[in-house]
Amino acid sequence: MKLTDAQLRNLTKPGKHSDGFGLYLEISPSGGKYWRLKYRYGGKEKRLAFGVYPGVTLKDARELATKARQVLKDGSDPSELRRNEKTKATQEAVNTLETVARDWMKHQASRWDDDTAGRIRASLEKDIFKTLGSRPLASIKPGEIMDAVKKIETRGAGDQAGRVLQRVKAVYRWAVIHERLDSNPMLDLMPSEVLKPRIVTNRAAMTDKELPEFLAKLAAYEGDPHTKHGLRFLILTATRPGETRGALWSEIDLDAALWIIPGKRMKMKVEHRVPLSAQAVEILRTMQPLSGDLPLVFPSPVYRSKPLSENTFNLALARMGYKYTATAHGFRSTFSTIANECGWNPDVIERQLAHKEQNEIRAAYHRSTYLADRERLMQWWADYLDGRKAGNVVKMPQRAA
Repeated sequence: MKLTDAQLRNLTKPGKHSDGFGLYLEISPSGGKYWRLKYRYGGKEKRLAFGVYPGVTLKDARELATKARQVLKDGSDPSELRRNEKTKATQEAVNTLETVARDWMKHQASRWDDDTAGRIRASLEKDIFKTLGSRPLASIKPGEIMDAVKKIETRGAGDQAGRVLQRVKAVYRWAVIHERLDSNPMLDLMPSEVLKPRIVTNRAAMTDKELPEFLAKLAAYEGDPHTKHGLRFLILTATRPGETRGALWSEIDLDAALWIIPGKRMKMKVEHRVPLSAQAVEILRTMQPLSGDLPLVFPSPVYRSKPLSENTFNLALARMGYKYTATAHGFRSTFSTIANECGWNPDVIERQLAHKEQNEIRAAYHRSTYLADRERLMQWWADYLDGRKAGNVVKMPQRAA
């Protein structure tokens, strides 16, 4: 005989009250009413709990019992299935997008320099964690990630949108590899199919013709001296902005006129030796009274324990009138173009730019031989810039290293 809602409301007698097909309501001596399903699996009698009445109604209990019987019919144990679901739910609650992403960043940290790690962390914190970070990885749909990166694109940051998408995909890939997620739902999210096509342009670089006017403006620049000297040092060494901004006094040997940048701060993760011209050494001696008591050569004037911010050099260029015509990174191109036009050995130039050599034999030659050549190259470059600043429009003699 099946139970009715009216009976359930009035039942008080302790014991088991059957609803048929193994489902029953068990009333405890203290008056608690618990739904149970009795069934057999693998030759053993088992119980499955469905909750407490009236929170779980008669209708609810019957529906849960029907689902459990279907699981049995399919050859599985409902209790085991429930345990697995609870375990999965617990894992998903722990493996949120932000938690796993931060674990991924820790795993990758040795492959990135501090600037790269900071940019990646900041981009995810700003555009992903705020809206999706607390969600379990498995609960997030590809469309939600698409919406997030499209919002980045709509504010005019198409390149950043593509980078964020690739980072999220890398987090999901890492999660699957490390068994934090069963499968990767983001696998088919391709930037070319999510974001609008972009015209790729090189970083704006200054031409040789523009150098005299620019160098005069830089000499007269009345902004922060850390920025002014840092920008001059960057140009003289043809290094990347992040390498200059993160320069440490411990990396520099003024007597030997040599700056040794450790691999962890380099894009290619290989130690880079930078010969310093007399002019570059002079800048460093000028910086000693300003930052010689600190680890950083070019610290932020506001936060002395931190380097100049990522956009500092480009903002200074903008103030000098070069907002759209030159970037800090573009001076590497200026250096390369002029040095090549003046006949310097392209291999020496490439080594000075710390571009990776694919051929192992040539790479070994770069390390062992080119330092002396680069010392001559960098002193020539500094003298060349002095000449252009003075208005010298005559090309210096071609020199092949």
